[in-house]
Formats: sequence, structure tokens, C-alpha cells
Amino acid sequence: MADAHLVVDGVTKTYQAFTAVEDLSLTVPRGKLVALLGPSGCGKSTTLRMIAGLVPVSSGRIVVGDRDITGTPPHRRDIGLVFQSYALFPHLSVAQNIAFGLKTRGLGRAEIARKVEDAIRLVHLQGLAERYPKQLSGGQQQRVALARALVIEPSMLLLDEPLSNLDAKLRDQMRNEIRDIQQRLAITTVFVTHDQVEALAMCDLVAVMNQGRLEQVGTPLDVYERPATAFVAGFVGRTNRFEARGRGDNTVTLGQASLRLPRPVSGRIDIMIRPHRIRLHPLTQAPAADGQTNQARGTIRRITFVGDVIQADVQMCDAVLAVETATSQAGYPFSEGAEIVASWRVDDTLAFEAKP
Repeated sequence: MADAHLVVDGVTKTYQAFTAVEDLSLTVPRGKLVALLGPSGCGKSTTLRMIAGLVPVSSGRIVVGDRDITGTPPHRRDIGLVFQSYALFPHLSVAQNIAFGLKTRGLGRAEIARKVEDAIRLVHLQGLAERYPKQLSGGQQQRVALARALVIEPSMLLLDEPLSNLDAKLRDQMRNEIRDIQQRLAITTVFVTHDQVEALAMCDLVAVMNQGRLEQVGTPLDVYERPATAFVAGFVGRTNRFEARGRGDNTVTLGQASLRLPRPVSGRIDIMIRPHRIRLHPLTQAPAADGQTNQARGTIRRITFVGDVIQADVQMCDAVLAVETATSQAGYPFSEGAEIVASWRVDDTLAFEAKP
């Protein structure tokens, strides 16, 4: 890729008999924000630390710009890093924490003061320069850590789950602030998270990891709408999952319903349908069959109000289908025990070969 800023080429990290990251290749375009997304223990933080130089690579190489940095010490990689714990110096003030990297680079006092002031303004910490970390909220500490990483003007920024210690409302606020700063500076950024909402909302590209391997790399829309594997479909967004057996054509049987699929399948497969793509209808108002929509009859067993959506659990023979509907002032038109017809587009029926 001509505009690639970071290239991770076939990188593997092993610890004796355990392989934490296996043959991972990833290209990050210049000025883009890329998420390493996956569950705990999938290797995403290990990958980030190899890029930062904190963990040595067992095999493969890492290139930033036109420079192979695989064996370069961390302090010579020109990379800013924000840790999950922020790692602020408790005995230093906000300004002193931010200035730390500039002092180690031997800059003059006047230049350091100017750069620190600019960094404080960038992360909206005006008036807090003389406070110490224990006097700051979690969001303010996160801003200090971000300013300290950016003040040295690195060629790339690495973020290791920096929002995980914040409450939900503050996470939303900081998510937007980090994205705004990243876009304003046009700095290439790699962001580690296990939160699929963060990855989808913040990033230009999402790299989904599982058991040390990349499952899929694509735009947020790609990984959500066109998941490459059952793992990606299940991890990125909520989904219903059922086992079925393909007959070599584009139909399968689920309970008493015959479902159409977007493509022919054979053998044991996993069927996945996102809850918010399903519509419920009274028996007397079921949509006419048109070849583009799947239908299944069922009974509502449970209705749960969860704020912005109402979830209905629909019993279909041996399967339970979760259906999500946006709340409205008009109320919910169904009750527990109601017989209904569930419908969804054929294109919203995902099918993957089941793993042994």
C-alpha cells in the first residue's frame, strides 16, 4: 500500500510452548485510526507492545514509514503510548508529567513551556497545570496521559484500552475527544479495545483478533455487515446463533421453518441473525412471501425493557430467537404468550461453516 505508515509483516510472539500472536500481518494507512479488537487474551495488547518495542518479536518484522524498527529500542521508535492505567508520575504535576518526555530529549525551558501549554490546550486541561494526578478525575488523568504522549510529536500513537477505567458516560465523551484530536493531528493511531462499540464508533479500520490471529480487517461497516467468520459476526454486535445443516442449495430447515440463505451451503453450518433486523407481526398480518424475506412462526416467552430497546424472546420449536425493537411512546404492541410471525431479509441471514 503506497500510503502505508505501519506494516506488521508476519509477526509471531511465542512464550516457550505458548503462542500469543501467530503470523500476524497488518497494514495501517498514514493518518488513520485502526482498532485491534478482540476478547481478553486474544493477543491484541501483545501486538501493540511489540509495535511499541516493549515486547520483543519472535519472528516477522515491523516497519514504520520506510524504517524497519523490529530491533529498535522503544525510546528510538518515535511512538507515543498511552497505557490502560495512564502510568502518570504521582509526584509530578500535570505540567511536569506532560513535560517529562520533552526534558529527556534535551529541549530548552522556553520551548518546553510553549509545547506543554499547547498540549494542555489541545486536551482541554486549562487551569489544571499545577494539580497532581490524585487531584484529577479519571477523565482528566486520561487527558494528561494523552497530552504526554502527543507533546513529543510522535509519528504514531498507540492506545492500550485507555477508556476501560472510565464510566459509560465519560467513555462516550472521551471517545469523541480522542477521535477529534486524532483527526485534527492526522496522526496514525492504533487503538486496542475489547469494546466493539468503541471500535465501530472511533476507527477507520477494525482488525478483529481471536486466539492470536487476525480474523478480519475492514471498515466498521465491513466487519459488521459482512463478517468474514462466525467469530466476527458473534463478537462484533449482538446476534442470534443456530446450528443447521445445509443441503447443497440455498435453503435450510430451522425448527418447522424453511429458511432461504444468500448463497448455497452444505454440511453443518451456523446460522446467525442480528436481533434488530427482525420484525414481529401478528399472525393475521404476516407479510406475503416474496422470496426476499424469511419467516418463522413462534410464541413470545419474555419481554424485557432495556431503555432504548425492548427485547422479545421468541420460542420457535427448540430455538429461541432474540428480537430487538426501538422503544416508542406508543408502547409495545405484543404481550408475553402472543403467537407471532417473525420476518427478516434473506440477506440478513448469515451462514458460516461450523467448526468441528
